[in-house]
Amino acid sequence: MFQVRDITAAYGSSQALFGVTLTVSNNQVVTLLGRNGMGKTTTVKSIMGLIATVAGSIEFEGIRLTGRPSHEIARRGIGLVPEGRQIFPNLTVKENLLATAANYRNVPEPYTLDDIFVIFPRLKERLKHFGNQLSGGEQQMLAVGRALMINPKLLILDEATEGLAPLVRKEIWKGLTILKSKGLSILVIDKNLDSLFSIADSHYIMEKGKTVWSGTTDDLKDNADIKSRYLGV
Repeated sequence: MFQVRDITAAYGSSQALFGVTLTVSNNQVVTLLGRNGMGKTTTVKSIMGLIATVAGSIEFEGIRLTGRPSHEIARRGIGLVPEGRQIFPNLTVKENLLATAANYRNVPEPYTLDDIFVIFPRLKERLKHFGNQLSGGEQQMLAVGRALMINPKLLILDEATEGLAPLVRKEIWKGLTILKSKGLSILVIDKNLDSLFSIADSHYIMEKGKTVWSGTTDDLKDNADIKSRYLGV
């Protein structure tokens, strides 16, 4: 359904990616793992057309996305929850959700506000609050809800629960579990392996801008050497 093949990308003259490859199938949750600064966010930016790729290809449902502008990629059905959330601070929760609402793919039952509130009930309680009045966890829920309002087929989360309290993290993972049960494909970056293991089907690990390992949840759970070498602090 979604395939990244050997992409290379750079910031000016500084090469950041050196042949990244990953695949996300229908109804699958896939993780992109690695220590800080290894190229995970750059990979996401390349996928979304925010950074131009120098080589390689990105395909979604058989259509080549490489070189296409970000708005077209989103309209094809890829929703992004960016690192740092980037919600609109001067809009209310309701306005944030409605600002991006669209059904570009003409899905028969597009997301509504009520659908978002089933996944994240706390947002309904904060409906009239402005973005800058929300806690970090509430902002992350809002960022996920905003991405869902474009009715994506693939949801990408960059640092899904970074810096959030344990109880709030639990709510985020519960929401992602609901989305998986609805058949949404998800590519997620996070460091909480136990939570990722509970919902993810497969994993890719990055080191210095390269994909250095891939495998299933069972493969990674049982591989202490890989976890220590690439994911340990």
